[in-house]
Amino acid sequence: MPASFAAAFPRLADRVPKTAIAALPTTVSTARLSLPGRDVEIAIKHDNLSSGLYGGNKVRKLEYLLRRALDRGAKRVATFGAAGSNHALATAIHARSVGLDCTCFLAHQARTPKVPATLNMHRRVGTEIVRYGGNVEPVPLFRKYLQNRNTWVIPLGGSCWLGAVGFVEAGLELARQVAEGRIDEPERIYIACGTAGSAAGLALGLAAARLDTVVHAIQVADRPFTGQGKLRRLAEKTRFILNRFDPSFDAPGVQQKLVWREGFLAGGYAKVDEATIAARDLAASQLGLSLETTYTGKAFTAMLSDLASRDGAGRPWLFWNTYNSAALPVGDAKPASLDNVPADFERYYSTTRESTTD
Repeated sequence: MPASFAAAFPRLADRVPKTAIAALPTTVSTARLSLPGRDVEIAIKHDNLSSGLYGGNKVRKLEYLLRRALDRGAKRVATFGAAGSNHALATAIHARSVGLDCTCFLAHQARTPKVPATLNMHRRVGTEIVRYGGNVEPVPLFRKYLQNRNTWVIPLGGSCWLGAVGFVEAGLELARQVAEGRIDEPERIYIACGTAGSAAGLALGLAAARLDTVVHAIQVADRPFTGQGKLRRLAEKTRFILNRFDPSFDAPGVQQKLVWREGFLAGGYAKVDEATIAARDLAASQLGLSLETTYTGKAFTAMLSDLASRDGAGRPWLFWNTYNSAALPVGDAKPASLDNVPADFERYYSTTRESTTD
């Protein structure tokens, strides 16, 4: 049976420690989908349940990233994202839980129904929000908000070799669940790919566990923030560093386990089309899954598109649910005072309609 990350690679566990903020392992399940003309069985990995505080895929990365910040004696972390970024909010919430302040450099995005509650939660936890991107000059901002503040910077999406280790662990976790008979070994996994850390780490973990499963990384962000080259380079860099730390770590054939998928972006980050909305609604009605249309809805759209032409033979396909399902203790109404929310983010409270492309 594949061991846990720490048991399989104790030298790595010593060199790359983590702060246990996630509820792991997350569960796996199987479900039947009714598609036109036939039913199909799929598997689901429930990373939406990775934390009762705020779940989703970012928590696995933050276990390692926040530990590094604490070990370096930081008092604050800073990161980047869009106004409705799950990564930025997850970082703010979990940083606070381990005693760190948080600065988020946030850029504008297409309006979606989730943004107002996200901003209200930032208000609740006291995130220092700094308007970023567009015509804003970054150097003066960094001098003002990063210099001499004992701050550890977490990259966009938490995607770096250290963050990817969280999904190396996830790949080993899934292999252990396969060995325990909880699900059959999947032929492929569908996962939303923004800044590439989750997909890169997952493929490494599967390769290290010697599973044949292939990761279909579904593009959900615009270039230059994502891309096939970035995905493959991050996987190789992470493999190289972990192997240097512990020569027993090997991930043979990892590049062959990565399949980059375009065609489901719906016009851009946080943009929506009818196929994405239909996929989200189908997941809710048939599977009881709460997806959104920026990340998981697009990954599920890709899976449905492929299932439509599958003949039904072979091992099951697995959908990796990366979207937090922990309820936020805030609503989406515009607050009487924006407080720490930048004034020009007020625009996100003016609509609850989904932004769709033509």
